[in-house]
Amino acid sequence: MLPVMLQLYNVRDELKNDFDGTLEQVAATGYRYVELALAMAFGKTAAQTRASLDRAGLAAVSAHVPYRDMIADTDRVIGYHLEAGCTYIVIPYLSEEDRYPGPNYGEVKKGIARLGEYCNRKGAVLLYHNHEFEFTDCGGKYALDDLYDSVPAGLLQTEIDVCWARVGGVVPAEYILKYSGRAPVVHLKDFDSPGRVKADYDLIGEARQARAAGAFPFRAVGHGVQDIPGIVKAAEQAGSRWLVVEQDLPSPGMTPLECARQSLEYLESLQGASKN
Repeated sequence: MLPVMLQLYNVRDELKNDFDGTLEQVAATGYRYVELALAMAFGKTAAQTRASLDRAGLAAVSAHVPYRDMIADTDRVIGYHLEAGCTYIVIPYLSEEDRYPGPNYGEVKKGIARLGEYCNRKGAVLLYHNHEFEFTDCGGKYALDDLYDSVPAGLLQTEIDVCWARVGGVVPAEYILKYSGRAPVVHLKDFDSPGRVKADYDLIGEARQARAAGAFPFRAVGHGVQDIPGIVKAAEQAGSRWLVVEQDLPSPGMTPLECARQSLEYLESLQGASKN
C-alpha cells in the first residue's frame, strides 16, 4: 500500500498546547510522515519545526499553505515550508471571492500558475485541495475541473479530498482515476450519515446541512460510509504516491489521536489483507 501521512490539522489544538509532545504522540501511534497545517502559527522557525519533527522521528512531506499568504510573500512563506522539509505545497482553500464564481477567480488562476512556476524552480510541486463547493457548474463542467483545465498539470497537481468529492456529487475513486498521473497525494477522509441515507442525492443534502451547522459526522478512515478499499486501489492505479489521513473533528467519545490510530490500524489491515 502507498505510504500514509497524518494531516496535523487533526491535532491542531494539541500542538498549540504542547508542540513537541504532540508530535511524539503522533509518532507513537505509528505514523512516520505528516502533512503540515498552520505551521507558521505556532511561533517556531522552519528550522525549529524541522528539528522537532526530527526528534519525534517524523518527516513533513507536504503542507497546507493559504493562497493569500503565498501570494503576499512568496519567498518567505513557501521557503518556510521547503526548509521544514516539504516537497508538496498545497493550496487548502479559496475564499468565496477567490473561487468560482467570485470576482477574483480569473486573477487567482493566474496567481496559482505563478506559484506553480515558483514551486517548480525550487524543486517542489504545487497541489490544490478541494472542498465540496468546487463541484458547482462552471460552463458545463465542475469548477474544480475548470481550475485544472486552466492551470497546466506541470504547474498544478491535485490533492483530491475524497469526503468533499463525494459530498460534491462524484464517486471518489472514479474522480481520482480521472486525474491519473496528476494525483500524487490523496486525502482519505471518512464520515457517517444519520440514518444511513439511501441515495447519493440524499447524502449530499444531509452532508451539506450538517456541515453548515458545524456538525458534520466525521469518522476514522474505514469507519464511515466511504469505500476506502476502492479509493486506495484507485489511488494506486492513478499513480498516486501518498495517502493522507484527515479527520477535521474526532468521532464521538474519542480524541483526535485515538482516531488517528484507528485510521492507521484500518489502513494497515487492508495492507495485510492484500498479502493474504
